[in-house]
This record gives sequence, structure tokens and C-alpha cells, in this order.
Amino acid sequence: MLKIRDASGWTIFIFGALALLLGLVGLIRPEILLSLLGFTVIDRAARVSGDYTLVFMTASSMASFNMGVYYILAALNNVKIFYRWTVPFRVLTLTVFTIVVMAGLAPTRFLGVGIWEGLGAAATGLALRLERRIRR
Repeated sequence: MLKIRDASGWTIFIFGALALLLGLVGLIRPEILLSLLGFTVIDRAARVSGDYTLVFMTASSMASFNMGVYYILAALNNVKIFYRWTVPFRVLTLTVFTIVVMAGLAPTRFLGVGIWEGLGAAATGLALRLERRIRR
């Protein structure tokens, strides 16, 4: 039966739901995500030929939407190995996004995505550790 069984499952489910919802927002209106991330939003009519910002935001949003579905399905099916795999890669995302902000390639608000990933990795990792101790 599809259900969330423990704290680690809830961390994965919540992250998945947020990723899915933000991906959906970006698919419908990519400018909203640009604004949330602290980027200057330019009217579509003012964009020059060769400006693929909205195309990139749409592609990223589709990836976020799909990733959200994967996380939700993993949580509902209690796929613990998936939970464990996400932790180091979410820490890597925090690292890369922090470097991008520090290098001046993205506005400071963009760091929020990395922090979100880092906090999610910490929550999932801690929940997995506590659950492992309880099972012993």
C-alpha cells in the first residue's frame, strides 16, 4: 500500500511536493521563478533574439516537476536506498549553488535554493540515522 512510513519518508515527500509545485509554477510562468530567485525580470516583448532565459527556466522547471514526482513516488513506496542517494547529491547542489553566488554569477537570493537543498539533505540524513539507531 502506498503510504509514508517514517520521518525520512516525510522529508522526501515534502521536498518532492515543493519541487513539483515550483516546477509547475515555472512551467506556467517562468518569470515568477526568476523573480523568486532574485533575477531581474524582463518583459517577454523586450527580450532580444537569442535570449533563451525563458527556455532554460522552462527546461529547469520541467526537471523540477519530474524530480518532484520521483521523490513523491519514492516516499510513497518507502524506497530507502533512494533516500540515502539523495543526501550527498543535495549537499553537492548546496556547494555548487553557493559557489555560483560567491563567484558573482547569480544574485544572493539564489543561495536560497542551495540552502533549501542543504537543509533537506540534513533533515533526510538525520532522519535516516535516527531510524537506523531505533532499528538496532
